[in-house]
Amino acid sequence: MRCPYCGGDETQVKDSRPTEDNTAIRRRRVCATCVGRFTTFERVQLRELSVIKRNGRRAPFDREKLARSVQIAVRKRPVEPDRIERMISGVVRQLESSGESDIPAEQIGTLVMEDLRELDDVAYVRFASVYKNFREARDFEALLGELNTDGLPIERPKSDRPKSDRPKSDRPKSDRPKSDRPDPDKK
Repeated sequence: MRCPYCGGDETQVKDSRPTEDNTAIRRRRVCATCVGRFTTFERVQLRELSVIKRNGRRAPFDREKLARSVQIAVRKRPVEPDRIERMISGVVRQLESSGESDIPAEQIGTLVMEDLRELDDVAYVRFASVYKNFREARDFEALLGELNTDGLPIERPKSDRPKSDRPKSDRPKSDRPKSDRPDPDKK
């Protein structure tokens, strides 16, 4: 394995263990030349996959690119990293077990959107807005309408509500009408 720091070819495995979901082996390595340490992952690859882009061009499937796009969608969301990794591994397993070597980009996007919808609504909307190339607010409204399949209005968190919709107790003191403020002169 080539060292990512100095490019040296002689590296030694110091530690090797399976990942939590047993879909990969994590190896800690050290370079004999610069003594730099780095981690590699070894995964089973059932077949070489190619992605057929929307413009018809073919590109090799890149798991890391898929992981980066999902990471962008879940950025600053309360989603555990191991759930994200399991989701990505599941998508890759579905693609590899489909029996096809050439996978349309739309199929990959659809699989990711289905899994993100179960994982986190906000991440789902973020990913969908890029994948479906949203151009205006109506596109978001339509997607949010799809999310709201139970017919109930989507309740916004307290911090997203307009100030006038918040109960008086949730409003900062400076936003309360003067009649609701205690009078410091009265005792």
